[in-house]
Amino acid sequence: MRRTALLVSAALLTSLLPLAVARAADDPPSVPVDRFEGEVPFANPPAGGIFTWGGDTDDPPTLRIDPRDDAPEGGQVLSGTYDISGYGGFTHDFAFAEPAHDWSARKGIRFWWDGQDNGKKVAFELKDGGANGEASELWTTSFTDDFTGWKQIEIPFTDFVYRTDYQPVGGIDHVLGLTQMWGYAVTLPVGAPGRFAMDGVELYGRADQSLRASVLTDSTVYPVEEGGTATVKVTLATTGSAPIDEPVTVAYETAGGSASTSDYTPLKGGFTFPAGTASGTTRTLRVHTLKDKAASETAETIPVKLTVTGAKAPAETPQVVIDAHGLPYLNSRLPVKKRVADLLSRMSLAEKTGQMTQAERGAVGTGADIAADDLGSLLSGGGSTPTPNTPAAWAKMIDSFQLRAQATRFQIPLVYGVDAVHGHNNLVGATVMPHNIGIGATRDPRLAQRTGAVTAAEVRATGIPWDFAPCLCVTRDERWGRSYESFGEDPALVESMETVIQGLQGARDGRDLKDGDKVLATAKHFVGDGGTAYGSSATGTYTIDQGVTTVTRKQLEAIHLAPFRTAVDRGVGTVMPSYSSLDIVGDGRGPVKMHARADMINGALKDKLGFDGFVISDWNGIDQIPGDYASDVRTSVNAGVDMVMAPYAYKDFHTALVAEVRAGRVSEQRIDDAVSRILTQKFRLGLFEEPYADTSGASRIGSAGHRAVAREAAAASQVLLKNSAGVLPLSTSQKVYVAGSNADDIGNQSGGWTVTWQGSSGDFTPGTTILEAMRKNSAQLTYSKDASAPTGGYDVGVVVVGETPYAEGVGDVGNGHDLELSAADKAAVDKVCAAMKCAVLIVSGRPQLIGDRLGDIDALVASWLPGTEGDGVADVLYGRRAFTGRLPVTWPRSEAQLPINVGDPTYDPQFPYGWGLTTRTKVPAGGAATLKALGAAAGAAERAGAGDRGRALVGKARLIVQRKAGLRMTAAVAAPFADAEHLLLTGRYGEAVRKLTQAYRAA
Repeated sequence: MRRTALLVSAALLTSLLPLAVARAADDPPSVPVDRFEGEVPFANPPAGGIFTWGGDTDDPPTLRIDPRDDAPEGGQVLSGTYDISGYGGFTHDFAFAEPAHDWSARKGIRFWWDGQDNGKKVAFELKDGGANGEASELWTTSFTDDFTGWKQIEIPFTDFVYRTDYQPVGGIDHVLGLTQMWGYAVTLPVGAPGRFAMDGVELYGRADQSLRASVLTDSTVYPVEEGGTATVKVTLATTGSAPIDEPVTVAYETAGGSASTSDYTPLKGGFTFPAGTASGTTRTLRVHTLKDKAASETAETIPVKLTVTGAKAPAETPQVVIDAHGLPYLNSRLPVKKRVADLLSRMSLAEKTGQMTQAERGAVGTGADIAADDLGSLLSGGGSTPTPNTPAAWAKMIDSFQLRAQATRFQIPLVYGVDAVHGHNNLVGATVMPHNIGIGATRDPRLAQRTGAVTAAEVRATGIPWDFAPCLCVTRDERWGRSYESFGEDPALVESMETVIQGLQGARDGRDLKDGDKVLATAKHFVGDGGTAYGSSATGTYTIDQGVTTVTRKQLEAIHLAPFRTAVDRGVGTVMPSYSSLDIVGDGRGPVKMHARADMINGALKDKLGFDGFVISDWNGIDQIPGDYASDVRTSVNAGVDMVMAPYAYKDFHTALVAEVRAGRVSEQRIDDAVSRILTQKFRLGLFEEPYADTSGASRIGSAGHRAVAREAAAASQVLLKNSAGVLPLSTSQKVYVAGSNADDIGNQSGGWTVTWQGSSGDFTPGTTILEAMRKNSAQLTYSKDASAPTGGYDVGVVVVGETPYAEGVGDVGNGHDLELSAADKAAVDKVCAAMKCAVLIVSGRPQLIGDRLGDIDALVASWLPGTEGDGVADVLYGRRAFTGRLPVTWPRSEAQLPINVGDPTYDPQFPYGWGLTTRTKVPAGGAATLKALGAAAGAAERAGAGDRGRALVGKARLIVQRKAGLRMTAAVAAPFADAEHLLLTGRYGEAVRKLTQAYRAA
């Protein structure tokens, strides 16, 4: 943001500053950007000034303007302190309302820094082009604080590179134009408290043509079949597309690499782009490769070295790659096992450990390290997206990474992974499904499978073959910030929803994985992540996530391990261990991090359950194992982790693992086992035959057909908890008053893991809010978010309340969250329900405490997190579909009851597990006698293996019990009612009806 105090001539301002360093005789005077003498306010966009930011509430640094006798410029400096666990720093944005700055005539930017000699890197970032400082391209570099006292840091603009891990908007032109500058930012070191001081930010020097002109190649890697010709296009590009003022010469030569001169025709020469040449002018080089007598060869590289004068040379030397050919592992007709054995036998230790290494896309930049470190995998963390965030950009990005892998001698493709936990949720415009807690409420395995199939199709259409889903956690405490990632509190319910694995992967034997609409699935988090005790977490301010699960071996098998047994039976391709620790009562080990439990990963999962896929660690998951890094690597790999997600420490992991093997602390047999498992899935996915994105299905991303599935799932997930006097369904002719914080917010109804890791409130992805959907169904509807509009004259009110988005431990109760409605939501409920008949919808990832208002509410709906298709919610509100959902978790009366779960010896909830009224049919007539007859028929259906009939009979019995129990819920009713739901899911239909009969008698 431009400061009005600096809207004076550069010459005048410069006269106020002493020259800090000697400058070349022909250099123009420096131009101040910030003097920190009070001319720049502390503010927030769009006001001009300096503002701080960070990953969470304690990450932003503190800033102040301090008088300093030793100030290098003037009498004051910008100073501050920081203690950053995630990321944090500060920005100076120039005013949005005024023209951007033109820095294109200058060589670079410099500033004074008060060194602390801490050895830490400090990132410095420029904001270039776009509409304003918060919608510009980010260009970054860094310097190391390895000195004491004031030092002038001088950075030529040629040092800045396009930031690949985060961009606030879509890529504008990927050129540091410098003609529209909106400010700068400083990212401070992480991991230890520190202080800093800064002064005298200014532009220096005179720009030369090498800053404004670049020579680029159309690729960095050019794969070609032996005997073919590679075409390398060399292009002149200039800032603002202006013609060049001076000639640019390019000398080229093919030399070095793994290919010999008998493999290609050497190329050497040069050309000139004369003065006046237009930007975009291209010259073409052709490298001819030769066939030799070898029947089989690994890939061979031919670097094309470019020496440029008068412009900036390409950042990397392009390479022509003669494809590997004739080797058995490349033969798609051979069995996968033979292909794996052949490839493995040829690989070096470094190549094998590279396959076990997974890096974050943002960490590898344009991807040079993929070949340099033989990386086997990349991922996008939550919110790690290309710019622009479109299907085409995803496919282009992943193809560019796969192209890098072609420069390795075996051309082993990457397997790229993403957390698509409720649809392709990182992608703007994707179909966002209800979160798993809502899918569990549907009780519909076929529908769960269809949601998985839609997710797989949209993910694979962007070039991604691997999904870190589904979460098979059994949530046992609603205070957990990941509760909504679970299908429910009953392992039997979780197992029943694992049809989603077939939706993602297809056939159990993996034969469908090569198809363009299937992805590799991941069962997570192994094992016990849903059972951590409140207060047991040692991760930052988390209270329960990543804590300790303490169970007997019997409880472990029955509750937490059972869903993974089902997943293995369904052929799931990968498994991810939990961050949490497992404490098995009586084993004498105490709490042990799951990434270190060889007895569970090697023993229970691989040996006992027979899992033949590969195990991928969670994000930096091995770092939580006690000990130094080498010990973390050794322990986790020996425990059975096959691939390690080391997002930004991938080089450290790769180096450490090689060292551990060479030292004999990790066996080569263990390495071979891990790599065999990884390669097997890559062959099954068909990546060796087609590593690049098949975008033929991209037109169906967010399509009407896909959204129809999400809409059906949203409707089926709605749980009708109370419905006095038949308030629901609504009539289209009723005059409806709508209020509440979540009625008209696509972000809130989608929850965490939507476009970004934590999600956010607001309209940031296409979809239909609940309010928008209701408007389509109502002839007379008034919306007042805070219920401030007059409430007289309405037939019914609908108040949509609940939570705002969060993910993982950030959402733990006690970490800035609770299970209470906000004060504004409570006020809206109170006002509307006092004025008219009312229905309250709770949009949340877990139950909210509503008991003190339940008597004033006529109808209550647990809407969970329905995703982008609010039409599904309106479908049940207006009777287009019936309410059929049932509680996947117990709804507590108070937080003091937690944890509370089906089967507990003391069980007295607000609503029991399995509760859910319906508007589908009339409740069957009759009472105890009818239940007796239903029990006999259900027992017969069970003995005959007639599952559909058995479930229907139990459903009729449930309706009879719910009608009688109403809101007179007691422990004597709730406990057998919940037990019946568990028995139903395990196929014991006769016993389920007997439990329901017990509940009926107690009601």
